[in-house]
This record gives sequence, structure tokens and C-alpha cells, in this order.
Amino acid sequence: MNMDSDAHPNDNPSPISSPSNANDPRVLNRARFELELEFVQALANPFYLHMLAQQNILAQPEFVNFLKYLLYWKEKDYAQFIQYPHALHHLDLLQYEAFRADLKNEHLRQLLDTAQFEHWKTWRDPEYYTRLQQEQQQKPPDETATAVKPE
Repeated sequence: MNMDSDAHPNDNPSPISSPSNANDPRVLNRARFELELEFVQALANPFYLHMLAQQNILAQPEFVNFLKYLLYWKEKDYAQFIQYPHALHHLDLLQYEAFRADLKNEHLRQLLDTAQFEHWKTWRDPEYYTRLQQEQQQKPPDETATAVKPE
């Protein structure tokens, strides 16, 4: 590589922009695959979902149909490319009109964000749940829970 040139290593044109590849079905399929993969993975982001809901994009029938179409990403052959598993969970939830409408609510966005954070915080720690159970057992019993109610 010539370091004296002003060209940046990432300035190479994409294969689809080359006139000889513009009609090649394999190139077009790969470009579509990459675009849809990127979009599906973006669905893992609760802030992005919230923004789509606030802009009423999730209420558009064409977009709802597109979300149904994207369910093929749940198949094993495609799911293996997903880096953020919450994307597929959110894709499932987006099939429900009530969920799409509720995403306008900041509280739901916060709930999704917190649940995702807690998952990522603990998913590689196999002893997390064991420690959690031990902590629960070490707590003194709640006196109100064991009290006998008068009749």
C-alpha cells in the first residue's frame, strides 16, 4: 500500500457500485442480506425502537409487513449471524400491535433497557444465580409473611 497517497484504505467502492457487478444476483443478494442483518440487529436497541414508535413508523402497515417478513431471521441458518439475541426477541414482540404502541412510552423503553443490561451483566457468570439464591436464603424471613392472621 502506498502510504504517500491521500487515499484512505476504506475508500474502496463497494462491489455493488461497480458497473460490472450492478446486475449480478449474488452481489445483490449479499447486499440485501447485509442490509437486513444490520436492520434486524438494530432492533436490539430499545432506544431505536422507542424512536421508531415516536415517529409512528411502527404504525405504518407497510412497516408491519416488513417486520413479519423479517421473521425468517429466526431460522437457524440465519440466526447464526445475529450478534445481539435481543434483536430476535424484540422482533417477536414487534409482531404485536399493543407492544408497538406501548413503545412510545418512555417507561417501556427504560424497562427493556434495564432488562437487557441485567442480561448482559450476568449472562457469562454461571454462578450468578447460585449466589443470588444464597443471598435470598441468608436474608431473615419477612415477619409479616409468617404472621398468623386473626380470624
